[in-house]
Amino acid sequence: MKKTMLVEGMSCNHCVMAVTNALKEVEGVSGVNVDLDNKKVEVEGENLVDDKLREAVEEAGYDVVEIK
Repeated sequence: MKKTMLVEGMSCNHCVMAVTNALKEVEGVSGVNVDLDNKKVEVEGENLVDDKLREAVEEAGYDVVEIK
C-alpha cells in the first residue's frame, strides 16, 4: 500500500528527517520518501491509517494538506 501526502512547512533537510522519523514510528509504515521541492511525502506500508499518518506529521510540527 502506498499513500501520498502533501505537507506544508518543510523547508530543509532537518524538516525532511523530522517528518521521516515521525512517520517511521507509525504502525505499518515500512518506507518514507520525502520530496522537499514539491512538498510531497510518499509512505509505503501495510494497513496505513490516514489519521495516524496525519497525527504523526502534525506532532512533528508540520501541516498535512492532503492524503491520497
